[in-house]
Amino acid sequence: MMKIKKYKILALILALAMLPAVFGACTREKTPGADEPTTAAGAKDAGALKIVATVFPQYDWIRQILGENPAGIELTLLLGSGSDLHSYQPTMTDLLTIYGSDLFVYVGGESDKWVDDAMNTKPGDSAVVAVNLLAGLGDAVKEEEVKEGMQAEEEGEEGEEEAEYDEHVWLSLKNAAALTRVLAERIGALDPQNKAVYTANADAYIEKLNALDAQYRAAVDASPVRTLLFGDRFPFRCLVDDYGLDYYAAFVGCSAETEASFETLSFLTGKVDELGLKAILQIESSDGSIAKTVRDNSKTKDQQILTLDSMQSVSLSDAENGTAYLSIMESNLEVLKQALAG
Repeated sequence: MMKIKKYKILALILALAMLPAVFGACTREKTPGADEPTTAAGAKDAGALKIVATVFPQYDWIRQILGENPAGIELTLLLGSGSDLHSYQPTMTDLLTIYGSDLFVYVGGESDKWVDDAMNTKPGDSAVVAVNLLAGLGDAVKEEEVKEGMQAEEEGEEGEEEAEYDEHVWLSLKNAAALTRVLAERIGALDPQNKAVYTANADAYIEKLNALDAQYRAAVDASPVRTLLFGDRFPFRCLVDDYGLDYYAAFVGCSAETEASFETLSFLTGKVDELGLKAILQIESSDGSIAKTVRDNSKTKDQQILTLDSMQSVSLSDAENGTAYLSIMESNLEVLKQALAG
């Protein structure tokens, strides 16, 4: 699957390479057209600096850093339709948007392998600087973990054995604070005249992130339960590690699987009974079938099915209507309290 995806992306890049006139139209002198990706509120004049973020969490962190946006920086959410990062493939329009930006922010995991090809073959007149969030976290990045009872994915092709890192770094408030600082520094370098503003905005936002992190810690410390069970994919590794929680799940966070095996369902049901869990969790995009099957085969059949939001499908429309990273993490805290209540 990864090879097919790579070939499609390379074909797009080769097609773009044959359109130098189009590349020229992507520089800062270009006048935005009606079919351009939608951007955040702010000046859309020809000289505005441009930032492109792939997914919602980083997009929202940048919004907080920009604040009142004194330089009128044009901010674009690349996956603005709410597409899932794991299945996303850039279109020609997406690549043109990236090449025409000044700063391109992406996660940097397995789902973003296409970025390497895109950056290595970018046109000569593109001055875009790419920021890899996983690289920004350094040693804090975690490898994906196949835990006991999880349904492993099918083996890839020979020669593709390499470490896969957990892409869902935004689900740790500690990571969010560290990456907000990294992004503020990058944006300040892009616009030195307003660097102090961006730094002050980042400081104020990091205070909020740290305060919410403290609330999570207090909630976990006060809870009798220390294990979460997901009848679903599990993108919350960073979150549970922050607070010393254990977990079981049907699939790893980046799995493309949707149907659990009999062995996986039996294992999860056994854990629910063994631990006396009162809640089974799922993520926002789930159809709920695995969680319901686990519940219906447990001894008591009375567990709550709760949803934690992994922010993998937040759209630009959601963001413009008030959805924010902090508000989602606040809602997730309330769900976590229910799951750990016992």
